[in-house]
Amino acid sequence: MRIVIVEDHQIFREVLRKICAIDLGHEVVGEAGDGVTAVEVIARTRPDVVLLDLQLPALDGFGVMAATAGAAPEIKFLILSSHCDAFTVHRAEEMRVQGFVDKNTSSVGAVKEALAAIQQGAVWFSPAFREIKAAQHHDPAAFDKVLSDRECAVLARVGVPLADAEIAAELGISRETVEKHRANILRKLGLQTNLELVRYAQAKGLTLGARPPGKGSLIP
Repeated sequence: MRIVIVEDHQIFREVLRKICAIDLGHEVVGEAGDGVTAVEVIARTRPDVVLLDLQLPALDGFGVMAATAGAAPEIKFLILSSHCDAFTVHRAEEMRVQGFVDKNTSSVGAVKEALAAIQQGAVWFSPAFREIKAAQHHDPAAFDKVLSDRECAVLARVGVPLADAEIAAELGISRETVEKHRANILRKLGLQTNLELVRYAQAKGLTLGARPPGKGSLIP
């Protein structure tokens, strides 16, 4: 397979390059250490698979996928991330990624297994990812079941945390509308205070996607 590696830590990029090129015999056609460069490299090389970290400078991993999805839907994404929480799992499922390796609990062997599965047309998700997915599926009060997309966007920014005026400016809505969303979110989640709301957003990982890029592909 032709592979692009997107990871902001150079040492880890070198490890991944060795796994892909030397251990498994794939062709590493490009590398990037930030999201914007990643989009450019993917546009230029059109790889089969992108090994993608989520927490990147300039543009996060979800932004990279959103930017490339329209023009290059055939590219497969294998996420390698230390963020494995409810919102990350939710977003990864929305983006229909082909695999997820949790850096906190997985070994080099997991990366090899995931790449082998993707090469065979299958998918591969770490046990931690699958456990969180199952918990969300069986929780009737999970945020993805009770909140709208707009409420999720507000909650993510509450967790940063941003003030209501800042949230209003980012989302292009009035401060009063933000206040109404905040009240509705508290009620739907069964929370009492704004501090609980901030902690909830941070615990679920919503802040990772708090400032997504605009819609539309960046690939010509």
